[in-house]
Amino acid sequence: MRLRRLFALCVFVLLAPLSVTACTVDGPGSTAECHVDGCTITFTRGVDAEASVLGIDVELVSVDGNMVTLGVAGKNVLVPIGETESAQGFDIAVTEVTADQVVVRISTGIITTE
Repeated sequence: MRLRRLFALCVFVLLAPLSVTACTVDGPGSTAECHVDGCTITFTRGVDAEASVLGIDVELVSVDGNMVTLGVAGKNVLVPIGETESAQGFDIAVTEVTADQVVVRISTGIITTE
């Protein structure tokens, strides 16, 4: 897994000057936008929503009160709304939860000066 993350980060660093993003969306109910410093994924609630970003698969498992359960590379991660947890070498934050969607930010740890 570390090799995969390192490869993804190297690709981001090399392609950053070209403003290339590295997101793919797998399955219904999710959109993703990526930059060098990470990706923002918007999951639609009520469907099987999954995205593949930065070399990892992320899925919305459940929302219970202020806790969101995400599947990150096959492991469940509990993230309180407005807080950040670490998983698979990334910082994962739930930035917004509404009746219709859940917005998740996955940070690479690369600092940009944009």
